[in-house]
Amino acid sequence: MNIFESVRISWRNIREHKLRSTLTTLGVIIGVAAVITFVTLGASLQQDIISTVAGGNAATMYVTAQSPSDSQVPSLGSSEQAVFTQHDVNQMRQLEGVRYAVPESGIAASSVNYNNSSVARQFVTVTSPDYFRVRDLSFVAGGPFEQGREEVVLNRPAARMFSGGNVSVGDNITFTRAVNGEQLNATVVGIVEGEGSGSVLGFEQGPQPRVYAPTEPYYQRTVYSPAVNARQQVYGRILVTARSPGQVDAVQGQVYNYLGRDSDARSHKPQNYEFKVTTQDQIVNQVKQLTNTFTAYITGIAVISLIVGSIGIANIMLVSVTERTREIGIMKAVGAQSRDVLQLFLLEAVMLGVLGSALGATVGLLGGYLGAEAIGLPLAFQPIWFGAAVLVGIVVGVLAGLYPAWDASKTDPIDALRYE
Repeated sequence: MNIFESVRISWRNIREHKLRSTLTTLGVIIGVAAVITFVTLGASLQQDIISTVAGGNAATMYVTAQSPSDSQVPSLGSSEQAVFTQHDVNQMRQLEGVRYAVPESGIAASSVNYNNSSVARQFVTVTSPDYFRVRDLSFVAGGPFEQGREEVVLNRPAARMFSGGNVSVGDNITFTRAVNGEQLNATVVGIVEGEGSGSVLGFEQGPQPRVYAPTEPYYQRTVYSPAVNARQQVYGRILVTARSPGQVDAVQGQVYNYLGRDSDARSHKPQNYEFKVTTQDQIVNQVKQLTNTFTAYITGIAVISLIVGSIGIANIMLVSVTERTREIGIMKAVGAQSRDVLQLFLLEAVMLGVLGSALGATVGLLGGYLGAEAIGLPLAFQPIWFGAAVLVGIVVGVLAGLYPAWDASKTDPIDALRYE
């Protein structure tokens, strides 16, 4: 039998049983839609986390002291120890191939006040003016603060977080140290674009309020520096930027060598802690591994719907074989071969699978888009999943329809013609 004739007959049978065909493909539609939705959300989540956590530029590294068991992406305020002195920062800045070396620590503020309105529990990042270049933060107004002056920089969400109105460059704010209740005054000298999202899993929309301040005069945490025989400010991590992405590996090696041989941090870090110099590529790989595991787990659950859908196709094809027993007998009586009958029923199962996959892919894309919009993620859809969905439909159709088609092809024409 001609393949096109088989397609025509199979499509006619599907159209004659519209409701049954729709219900049969529903399992495949749900399965494929669920898989594509979760994969799309996983890719979007991955892109969001990478842009949030990595930040900066490709030549930036994060120098920390962490527990060997701590494999998380570097993030200020986690388990990192404040062990790096100002001497360490200065020495790293002088290493060959280094463009910037900036410290980063923070002040826990019990409240930040502006124009008679107050926002509780803010973390003030203390650093140096080059921090904004290292993190690729663009100014929408004003510019960076100066060391030694009572100045701060806010990001846009921070400038808008007060009920008393939006903060502008030149306005004054106050924040209160959580540790001793000391009130600190500051003039806002710059406003930058928002940096990152407030949730590692991406379930909060938009960047969170951030306040940046110079280490002088606000930061007071100090330790003894053996290198200069005096007390110096101590930081939780140092951001080091190479002069070019091609120099990252060389600079990373130099930083490790310095930390192991000459740094003040050697004497301040806990004995069981290790120095970590994490590059952007390493951060991206860690994030990808985390999100890929999460996506694979959720997708595996969604694949169960595909299995249910394939069982539905197999079941309805067996019913179809029983209903069309006389038709099979007539076909064989007028010369149809067993392979023609096998081809006919197998094509019908494949068409149901492909139809369900195509509709499921469309529904999945829509679901991924709506889900990403609902939780504030950038949509990251890969067109290859449309092709994969069609392939899945073919595979599901073949596997689900193989036995019913084989059963139909083995039908004895005499018995079939006597079937009532």
